[in-house]
Amino acid sequence: MIDLTTRNPTLQPEQLTHDLTPSHRYQHVRLDTYAPNPDYPSQAQARTAIQAFLKGAQVRPGGFRLFRRAKPEGRGLYLDGGFGVGKTHLLASAYHATDGTRALMSFQDLMYIIGALGMTRATDAFRTHDLLLIDEFELDDPGNTHMANTFLGQLMPGGTSVIATSNTEPGALGQGRFNASDFQRQIQGIADRFDTYRIDGPDYRQRGVRPEDTMTQDEYHTWETRQNPAGLAHLTYRDLSRHLLNVHPSRFSRLLQGVQAVAITDLTPTPDQNVALRFVHFIDKLYDLGLNATFTGTSLTGLFSDTYRHGAYAKKYSRCLSRMSEMLQEARR
Repeated sequence: MIDLTTRNPTLQPEQLTHDLTPSHRYQHVRLDTYAPNPDYPSQAQARTAIQAFLKGAQVRPGGFRLFRRAKPEGRGLYLDGGFGVGKTHLLASAYHATDGTRALMSFQDLMYIIGALGMTRATDAFRTHDLLLIDEFELDDPGNTHMANTFLGQLMPGGTSVIATSNTEPGALGQGRFNASDFQRQIQGIADRFDTYRIDGPDYRQRGVRPEDTMTQDEYHTWETRQNPAGLAHLTYRDLSRHLLNVHPSRFSRLLQGVQAVAITDLTPTPDQNVALRFVHFIDKLYDLGLNATFTGTSLTGLFSDTYRHGAYAKKYSRCLSRMSEMLQEARR
């Protein structure tokens, strides 16, 4: 069994720009495998918008070739919607549908890259890219948004195109409110380069699994017997939370290297937001890597306080709970 608490991986700043490709979970998705919900036409419209966006030149077997540019400047496409409507599927599909130099990363990963390399080195690292795909663009931190605006503002005039996605809080969706106008306002310097699309629909990750359904002890023991002990990491939520405070989030993927399954037991309410945000990013990495994972302890609805779930980082917490629910559903199969 793997003990994650004994691992403290190192990572050189330059390594942050390596392997910016679709994660294991999204290796086999394609635009034609995206199944739009017929009750929400905006999903099919978003796929059509991506297909049109990628046809910056001619279609070639195996994908669209980026970009024999009719214009030297890069263009942008922004997809905004709730959790679990397929935005990341579409983003990864766009990566697979293109040739040329491209990179796919989360907004948070981009922030780590800029922070580690500095703005000048970060922009130089991506200056020759034809396409950047940025998942979960966050508008709730003005400092980070300003950095992203500066970064893209230096790249797009030189020919780098961008597709970005963002999550809108479920409560805001209920009010018919999306983030597209906020996005346009925050990136004023490059807003005219972006076309924005909203994607409606329910969170498919919540189908069949309630957020509070962590595993019982009997369920957990059944799950554990199906795992390869040599690839299993088992630790309590308390031990994991303590360890994550000593590992930079940019190294979480390296922390999980060689791991096939993760069991996090004895979930308890999280009183410290710094601990909670580290855990959220760890869950993102578990999910992206497509690892088997399960959880026991307190219900997911009780894991984060209402103050966190409706505060400045509400979207991070909602996404985390949505993904944990999906992983629990997968663990029960």
